[in-house]
Amino acid sequence: MMVVEEERSMEEGLLKLKNQNDTSHCRITACVILSTFVAVCGSFSFGVAVGYTSGAEIGIMQDMGLSIAEFSAFGSFSTLGAAVGALFSGKMAIMLGRRGTMWVSNILCITGWLSIAFAKDVLWLDFGRISSGIGIGLISYVVPVYIAEITPKHVRGTFTFSNQLLQNAGVSMVYFCGNFLDWRMMALLGALPCGIQAIGLFFVPESPRWLAKVGTEKELENSLLRLRGRDADISHEASEIQLMTRMVESDSKSSFSDLFQRKYRHTLVVGIGLMLIQQFSGSAAVISYASTIFRKAGFSVAIGSTMLGLFMIPKAMIGLILVDKWGRRPLLLTSACGMSITCMLLGLAFALQVIYVFIYMFFGHIFNSEPMLLYIWYEQKMQLLPELTPVFTFICVTLYIATYAIGVGGLPWVIMSEIFPINIKVTAGSLVTLASWSSSSIVTYAFNFLFEWSTQGTFYIFGAIGGGALLFIWLLVPETKGLSLEEIQISLTGQPDEISHM
Repeated sequence: MMVVEEERSMEEGLLKLKNQNDTSHCRITACVILSTFVAVCGSFSFGVAVGYTSGAEIGIMQDMGLSIAEFSAFGSFSTLGAAVGALFSGKMAIMLGRRGTMWVSNILCITGWLSIAFAKDVLWLDFGRISSGIGIGLISYVVPVYIAEITPKHVRGTFTFSNQLLQNAGVSMVYFCGNFLDWRMMALLGALPCGIQAIGLFFVPESPRWLAKVGTEKELENSLLRLRGRDADISHEASEIQLMTRMVESDSKSSFSDLFQRKYRHTLVVGIGLMLIQQFSGSAAVISYASTIFRKAGFSVAIGSTMLGLFMIPKAMIGLILVDKWGRRPLLLTSACGMSITCMLLGLAFALQVIYVFIYMFFGHIFNSEPMLLYIWYEQKMQLLPELTPVFTFICVTLYIATYAIGVGGLPWVIMSEIFPINIKVTAGSLVTLASWSSSSIVTYAFNFLFEWSTQGTFYIFGAIGGGALLFIWLLVPETKGLSLEEIQISLTGQPDEISHM
């Protein structure tokens, strides 16, 4: 009963602090901007890894003599390595801190990219892909968590979404530079931002919420002063962080079984569900194998890649601007709807090719026996179908990536960094990140084989999953705009209600 009274006292303290914090407006300091920039340098390398197979496919297969199966394995090894990194990302982030984990990821990514750049055979390629993949698995968890923990709540969504912006910048660089740089040089460019991040981490503070968890109160205050400004009153925010940390740690010591407590079930379903939607709706396949899709449709790979490269960053800016104005749910719903529709249209675009071939073969001999004027009319009309497919495919791929970028691309990571309390953030974050990368590995490996089986059928499957995503988001995903991390976590776990009924 004393524990209950203590927790009720903590809750009352949090509510008082909430009222005090609502009247204040934290300014955005140079330290917050610098810390975010340093963190998202790793996200740029993440984006290079995601788009690398699209820009380097022909060069690697020709220079190294790889088969389709070997190249598909090479592409999926990055996501397989990322799944391994995801297993250890949470524990590493709590043992080494957010900055320490980013340093480890830099070592792994630089090693991997250099191995690819100087590869002598397929073993070097696969080792480099796995090594950089493990580093990316760490980056994918720790970067959004770190940014969410250092930024003021009124701009947290925008700053965390910059993670997605820099991922898009990395993909854009590969699409654009892949037209005139060889695959070895692009691998070296992938290592460059990791070196920048490794140096920059010496000049940014550690996450105040991690410092509160490891019990260094003085360092917590110093970190907040650097982030909010030396003349800022950080007492309310520091007290809120410390109260919430003590409350959740007294409630649980964060074993794996804690994830399956009833009060955490909703957050876990939301976190894992959004990651599965992100991958099984086809994003990894479309971005990683955009050149393959263009080639299959008969559209110029050079033109398509260049146009996508120019388009990637501006369309990511839309989500960055809207995330703290519209909120998470409207952007996710818009994104999932757009992805579903464009995938169905992509399936239709490739179906036009099949329809043309079928009609031409089946009815061609009938029209051929008719007067020549009728045959010429038939030829002119039917030739429109395959001529429309390349342009229609390019438009649909561009719209798919645009709608993906404004919501499903980045918001699952934003929400993942917000909804889990500090006591389960390690295990829950690792599990969610593992779900993302393991499902991405399945999609990237299977895509080429699915594409050979049925081009239109592949996109119909992705479109159907996008339709199911709409229902999932509408029913289960909460709105977190404008709330502090502590307020979000209390509202989702339902602790105040549970305590009041005891």
